[in-house]
Amino acid sequence: MCMTPEGYGTGDVRVPRLVGLMAVDARESARARGLAVDAPGRPDFPHAVVDYVVRQYPQPGTPVPRHSVVHVWLDFGEGEGGGGVREPRGPLPPPGGLRRELEEPDAVAPLVVLGSP
Repeated sequence: MCMTPEGYGTGDVRVPRLVGLMAVDARESARARGLAVDAPGRPDFPHAVVDYVVRQYPQPGTPVPRHSVVHVWLDFGEGEGGGGVREPRGPLPPPGGLRRELEEPDAVAPLVVLGSP
């Protein structure tokens, strides 16, 4: 491969920034530069449309050979779920805590009343 003074081959292209794009736009942007896009663990990626790219490798601006694969990770768009798993589920905090503390009259701070002159 012939190297140019910039340090990358003449057949190389720079990876576009795909983070923030919808899956369909990320595929089109990469294809326009001669690159392919893959989403590890997402066999439905060729059909994904409204999922947003949240991470990519290689990073934007990296020179890579034409026809290379850019790996992307997706998340749901706004309003599309994406709440994720609410973990950890346990252990729960011990009973008492603030509720037990408020039951004691001496634990309550004195009430301060502010008035206007």
